[in-house]
Amino acid sequence: MATLSRPAPLLYVRTPMLEVAYETHGPVEGEPVILLHGFPYDPRGYDEIAPVLAERGYRVFVPYLRGYGPTRFINAQVIRSGQQAALAKDLLDFMDALAIPQATLAGFDWGGRAACIVAALWPERVRGLMTGDGYNIQDIAKSLKPRAPETEHRLWYQYYFHTQRGVDGLTANRRDLCQLLWSLWSPSWVEGPSLYGKTAPSFDNPDFVAVVIHSYRHRFMYAPGDPALETIEQALALQPPISVPSISLCGADDGVGPAPEEDDDAEHFSGFYRRRILKGVGHNIPQEAPQATLDALLELLA
Repeated sequence: MATLSRPAPLLYVRTPMLEVAYETHGPVEGEPVILLHGFPYDPRGYDEIAPVLAERGYRVFVPYLRGYGPTRFINAQVIRSGQQAALAKDLLDFMDALAIPQATLAGFDWGGRAACIVAALWPERVRGLMTGDGYNIQDIAKSLKPRAPETEHRLWYQYYFHTQRGVDGLTANRRDLCQLLWSLWSPSWVEGPSLYGKTAPSFDNPDFVAVVIHSYRHRFMYAPGDPALETIEQALALQPPISVPSISLCGADDGVGPAPEEDDDAEHFSGFYRRRILKGVGHNIPQEAPQATLDALLELLA
């Protein structure tokens, strides 16, 4: 598989909320594909996938999410929200700003959440969806319901972020903390430690801590959302189905949530849907399993 020797040149586009930094590959007239990273990752996760899609004639966009890398908020006073509706609205605004009427989306973690929401609420904008770990739309109303002890143990970082100590810890130790998460979430990924240094600078964004803290507090109802996004959050509370053609890739070794044998998410997909469990793969699906990710995308694009 082809690999980028260095990242593609950065481009910027202004949306109503952000100055979004993004990388692009492939011919301008190519069919659009948008690849979305999660926390704590960045576009480097798609370095083995984007150039291959470009060689096949697709126009590939890989943006930095809010709070990551060179992406910046336009308004200094606006809430640094990390809620799910904000991530989805950013994706929709990004497509509008670049005049992309429809795209195939791929994402995991935060990026997968944005992709799932746009696919559910604006299906006409999505040709196909590759989602890491299935249906990523949060059911916030059920967030305070206790879960199995082993699941609660894996979510320690989220509870840490609910405290001021967590805010201070992420501020002071963001690179070390995120490196720890990489190792815990992808325990069988041999190349992970050597690749972390290429991604870590993206966490130096001045809004990284605020966006991350808000994300993990809002999903547990410990922080209010952006009032401008309330309509979207109300729609998401209904757990809308995803009707676009979708493939879910799940890491069998995912340290956040190992894929269960029974697919609990299937009921949320009303169109073509396939689920694949990847042995020896953790949470960072595109970077740990680039060929499987590429195969899923090409299947959706066929």
